[in-house]
Amino acid sequence: MESNQTLSPAPNCPSFNPKLMFSVTVLYLAMFPIALVLNGVAAWVSIHLRSTSSFMVYLKNIVAADLFMTLTLPIKAASDLPGASMRLYVLVCRYFTVIFYSCMYTSITLLGLVSVDRFFKIVRPKMMFGQKLLFSKMMSAFVWVMLFGGTAIPTIVLTNQSPVNMTGVTCMSLKGRDGLNFHGRMVIYLNAFFWFVSVVTVVSYICIAKKVIQSFKNSGSTNNQGKQKTKLRVFLVLAVFFVCYGPYHLVRIPYTFQQVKPVGTCLHFKFIKEISLWLATTNICLDPLLYVFLCREFREKLMSMIKCVLINQQDSSIRPTKTKKNALNKT
Repeated sequence: MESNQTLSPAPNCPSFNPKLMFSVTVLYLAMFPIALVLNGVAAWVSIHLRSTSSFMVYLKNIVAADLFMTLTLPIKAASDLPGASMRLYVLVCRYFTVIFYSCMYTSITLLGLVSVDRFFKIVRPKMMFGQKLLFSKMMSAFVWVMLFGGTAIPTIVLTNQSPVNMTGVTCMSLKGRDGLNFHGRMVIYLNAFFWFVSVVTVVSYICIAKKVIQSFKNSGSTNNQGKQKTKLRVFLVLAVFFVCYGPYHLVRIPYTFQQVKPVGTCLHFKFIKEISLWLATTNICLDPLLYVFLCREFREKLMSMIKCVLINQQDSSIRPTKTKKNALNKT
């Protein structure tokens, strides 16, 4: 095993502009409070929703994955700030970044399962097995176990090199030969898996849109507004999915080849990869907005909870006023 292998840009490759990398760190830090509020509210609402359907089971698990991703952002960003300690950087490489990626692919997988669930309920309603609550709970648990057990734990174990006396320390330099080989294979597998989920998602939502529009035609309805709303929903889901995750998965494999096996020519993928990863991360801010737009139960529960909060605030502001009036009347 290679105990002190340091992977850094090739000698004839100019170092990456630290100002550009710092700008990415600032973007992560700016995203964190927004993502925390949105996913905190989403978690608050989902806790009060009953798991009465397979869709709701998947939605709650997506909320959990997005919330875990959100909580890793400030630590991940802090490790890239100028003057950050080596201990924090190593901690992020070994644990927090691994959790971040595992949660991201958990969210991607569950979004794919949501599209399949919607497909069976709308296009193939007679096929009931995939719509059972027990099946959705088992599938959600399987996704968490497979992604954390099959990717996160091995990565943590194989990120086992010491940064002592190293120069140009990177996350890759903390991996031995086995760790680098596993990292390269896993990136390729997960990239292929993403595009498989993408195809399934596209096919499912196109079939759903066609089925809904066809039902309008069969019923003799001239509800063009309903048809346009269906198309808009499908477009929004697919647009968010591909705009967020597409660029990152286009860049990820060539960047990984440069990481695992540095070449003599600079590919300038570092900054592009970091920007595309930040774009992928913005999905945690967009998912809660999609819940409101696409899920009636979520939207109604959110509105009712907001009304309760507003009513309680009004009551709390009225009570002191009444108390003062009663006190004045007694005097």
